[in-house]
Amino acid sequence: MFAPAYLDHNATTPVDERVLDAMLPYFAQQYGNASSRHEYGRAARKAVDTARQQVAAALGAHPTEIVFASGGSEANNLFLKGAAACLKPGVAAVSAVEHPCVRLPARELARQGWTALEIGVDDEGRIREDAFAAALEAQPALWSVMFANNETGVIQDLAELAERAKASRGWFHTDAVQAFGKLPLDFRSLNAAGVHAMTVSAHKIGGPKGAAALVLDKRVELRPLVSGGGHERGLRSGTENVPAIVGFGLAAELAASRREAAMAAARSLRDRLEAGLASQGATVFGAGAERLPNTTYFSLPGIDGETLVAKLDRAGYAVASGAACSSANPEPSHVLVAMGVEPGLARGAVRVSLGRATGIQTIDGFLTALSATAQALRGLTAMAA
Repeated sequence: MFAPAYLDHNATTPVDERVLDAMLPYFAQQYGNASSRHEYGRAARKAVDTARQQVAAALGAHPTEIVFASGGSEANNLFLKGAAACLKPGVAAVSAVEHPCVRLPARELARQGWTALEIGVDDEGRIREDAFAAALEAQPALWSVMFANNETGVIQDLAELAERAKASRGWFHTDAVQAFGKLPLDFRSLNAAGVHAMTVSAHKIGGPKGAAALVLDKRVELRPLVSGGGHERGLRSGTENVPAIVGFGLAAELAASRREAAMAAARSLRDRLEAGLASQGATVFGAGAERLPNTTYFSLPGIDGETLVAKLDRAGYAVASGAACSSANPEPSHVLVAMGVEPGLARGAVRVSLGRATGIQTIDGFLTALSATAQALRGLTAMAA
């Protein structure tokens, strides 16, 4: 079977073998419902409790602050919609480069009497000072600013933003799905700075799809999206996905233990990649900002990103033309639009995101394939002209 080199780790990561081994018994032997009171149920409950402790330890949080969910999208929606349901309609401020699972819920709140305010960014993808100052004047009741962008990898100065946002007395949330496992995350210190909620997900750190968490300050009141048996402190009813939660717990523990070494290796490879891209005339988006060590988002002038991604896949390299969940949208990335990138250049955007298995040979091979593919595409364009 043909298997392209995988360079799309911001979309999802392969499940770590140790994580898979830890999950397997909860499919076949220890299959009890964690709410049942017999031995099978008690074993499942113990496994969920252990995973909750592992996730909390990896994030500098208390286990009682961890609310398990099915994914980052659900956790983000739980915060925005759940908190809004307990407040009088006001202003919900989110950055202009948020993932759709933050931007769209914020816009939906507008139909319930809220005002959705998007905070602008500069040409590197960082929150603009004037835009943030204007948002502060609006006194938002809800804030959501992502820790690191899923497309560009650009990192926001979250602690400073949250500290300043305290003046609004609103609840401050961050989508840290891409930051988890790549940057130091300590909810206790972030909470002291003014962050009240944080979203993380298992499948971005070598865990399974189907498990995520909202780390939540207990002072924040939420109305659940799903009502029922009162699971997760009444905030997320439904039978727990025990195998996925077990996998999430171990993946979080492993990610925390290897983060520094993994990201140092990724940074070295990214620098090699971007030196090669520069020699081919590529524009790297957000290059002047602090970024995730594993992420490069670039464009080659005159070449369509979707076409390039398809050709590279056939050449043996799996990359992305933007956020995986937005791949069906032919419009330029809203992140690049917010950064003021020219539409033609934005349509050429390709994201490369590195993982633990990525090596120098893969980077060099990709650069060679990119050069050949780009040359062939330019030749076709010249023939058609």
